Amino acid sequence: MNLKERILAVSALMSVSGFEARAHAALREQLDGIFDEITADAAGSLFCTRRCGHAGAPRILIDAHLDEIGMLVTEVLDGGFLRVLNLGGIDTRILPAAEVCIYGAETIYGVITSTPPHLQKPDEAKKLPAIGDLLIDTGYSRDKLEKLVPLGTPVGFVPRYTELQNGRIVGKAFDDKSCAAIAIEAIASCERSALAGDVTLLLAAGEETTMLGGTTGAAAVDPDYALVTDVTFGETPDTPKGDAFPLGSGVAISLSAVTDRRLTARTVALAREKGIAFNRSVEPTSTGTDANATQLTACGVPTVVVSLPLRYMHTYHEMLSLDDAEALRALIAAFICDTQTAEEFAR
Repeated sequence: MNLKERILAVSALMSVSGFEARAHAALREQLDGIFDEITADAAGSLFCTRRCGHAGAPRILIDAHLDEIGMLVTEVLDGGFLRVLNLGGIDTRILPAAEVCIYGAETIYGVITSTPPHLQKPDEAKKLPAIGDLLIDTGYSRDKLEKLVPLGTPVGFVPRYTELQNGRIVGKAFDDKSCAAIAIEAIASCERSALAGDVTLLLAAGEETTMLGGTTGAAAVDPDYALVTDVTFGETPDTPKGDAFPLGSGVAISLSAVTDRRLTARTVALAREKGIAFNRSVEPTSTGTDANATQLTACGVPTVVVSLPLRYMHTYHEMLSLDDAEALRALIAAFICDTQTAEEFAR
């Protein structure tokens, strides 16, 4: 696969937060031949390890969370309708008329209800409907639907992808499976002999809800140092200045009180040495990523956060730049092969 194909293949998998294990079998098939060992834990995270072949080598952790936003079914109604609740922070403004997949006894499709403006009361047009007031229309009878869709069934967006001009791709669940896919390609691109240590890619569960996978996963790997990758805000005309980054401008390296100063400085130096485009993201007390959990593991793990600019986050039409994806791939590859970092941070 090339980088774009990998991003689309991983992002299309169903891994609504709490149900990440449903993607594991397909991921194992995709990753066959890249990693020496692939294991899962009870939290739903997947650990993909590639060894450098040297005894006593440092342990390097790359974290990219596997879960995506979604919904859970709370009620089956007459007429083939389902009531749902939000799981992981969906932007409810975009839900009316959205196409969804309902992952029950079999996967079925539905459309979230939308009241035509002609039928709205004057005050309704000015209000954002609560997700509990929106329904999914499936077209099934209630009896059939009750057999197919037990309460608690996960619901996700339809995996449909579009490519726009200038290497922009659009679709669901790029947060954060695009970064997972990019990390896979980065690790695959490195010769085993070039690795500065044993590399584990943690495809963490639950980041959108509890950060459970980032917490338990980092403890299981017990790394010498870690790079956490996630998405950040892509700039549009209406985004506040300083809070978002232009698509095509490269990755964003976090400057934060919860990340390691020396590891961050070395990562910035690596980007400069390799000619990789990057921005600085000032995030004083929290990065909003698994780094909040990773850096607190055991006696503390030196951690750096590198993010991919993403427009329209937490919608089914998230947008990224393939140029930024390539920048992230190149930086992860440089990071896991950097002997200077390994010498400085190995225990």
